[in-house]
Amino acid sequence: MSKPVLCALELNDPELDEQVLSQAARLADLDGSQLDVVNVLPDFGESWVSGFFEEHHHEKAVKDTSRRLSDLCAGVLGEERNAKVRHLVATGTAYQEILKVAETAGSRLIVIGAHKPDLKDYLLGPNAARVIRHSECSVFVVR
Repeated sequence: MSKPVLCALELNDPELDEQVLSQAARLADLDGSQLDVVNVLPDFGESWVSGFFEEHHHEKAVKDTSRRLSDLCAGVLGEERNAKVRHLVATGTAYQEILKVAETAGSRLIVIGAHKPDLKDYLLGPNAARVIRHSECSVFVVR
């Protein structure tokens, strides 16, 4: 089996998430690669912002995000394929955590979505642009 394919999802645009996940699965299947799916939660840490959340907010968010990733994968890829997917939830700055997960897993490819451009936005989103700029492996951007 070759190195994993990492699929980074935002979980805020179902149509784009489904396209990104489908493309990542196709690319992973070409080489019989492991498919890893990651979502990054913001880290409020010790900042004053963390005081506005209940004590176990982060653990609940991780659990909910893991369930959402699994449900999305099952819906798009089917239950059998979903059982083979590694669902990962990281905490921190999105592009930094995506790069860390890719490095730790030894990913050969990162598949990430880009927001559709409209009249005001002709560039990649900031996270996709940073992943592309700083990644040590190839990055496939789904529009």
